[in-house]
Amino acid sequence: MIEIIKVLLTAFFLFASSIKIFGWHDKIFHVQLEMFKSYGLNRSIMRLVGMVELFGALAIWFSGTLFSLLGAMALLGTSIGAIGCHLIFDTWKHGVPAMVTGTLSAIILWSSKELILALV
Repeated sequence: MIEIIKVLLTAFFLFASSIKIFGWHDKIFHVQLEMFKSYGLNRSIMRLVGMVELFGALAIWFSGTLFSLLGAMALLGTSIGAIGCHLIFDTWKHGVPAMVTGTLSAIILWSSKELILALV
């Protein structure tokens, strides 16, 4: 079950991060950039968010390590940030994908609870 969630998160965030970093899909890129601008953020922040998403999408595969834990936290953090921006500036409906990715990231994070406890 955890591997299926990792595959879904990785596929989604590799796609999303590649657009934020490289801007290769014009239509999606411009929609996202306008959303970031409406939140008071710029292209540099959008690229940074994309790099955090890319890190998270790759790091969750290092099961049982600090990288996996940090990757899940990165994905959860970006999802929570997206939910907050959508709730403040848009409607809750715009935040549904972030709610799904946030929930899946939290499941990955929860599956690492033994590692978290060992580090504390």
